[in-house]
Amino acid sequence: MMGLKTLLLIALLAVLERMLAAGSHRGGFVPGSPVNISREDRGLRRVVLASAQFFNNQSNDAFLFKPSAILKAQRQIVKGIRYLVDLEISRTVCRKRDNNNNLSSCDLQPAGRLQQTFQCHTEVWVIPWQNATRTQVFHCRA
Repeated sequence: MMGLKTLLLIALLAVLERMLAAGSHRGGFVPGSPVNISREDRGLRRVVLASAQFFNNQSNDAFLFKPSAILKAQRQIVKGIRYLVDLEISRTVCRKRDNNNNLSSCDLQPAGRLQQTFQCHTEVWVIPWQNATRTQVFHCRA
């Protein structure tokens, strides 16, 4: 009985290996390469919020900023999970001095002179077994 399970597992692995090899030669999936992910991905949501916090800690602005759009999101499995994200971060009506840590309760600035949005690219490395999140790249432009 154990021999049959082992034989089936070996056959399944061989098929999977052939599929991956065929895909890599035709421009398909290559293990370890970035892949597009859903904007609803739970890990992505955490990374996007961590990126907004990173931005707010670096900014001298009187107001907090929060993510307003996710333009592109990819995930790469490399000694953890590396997220590559293009997003928009917009100024809210919440002031930093009010110590409001819940960005979901902060509305975006209405149209006018205080409204401001940055397009940002971030690369965040999440290492779950170390409970670590490291922002490796964070660039924004108006």
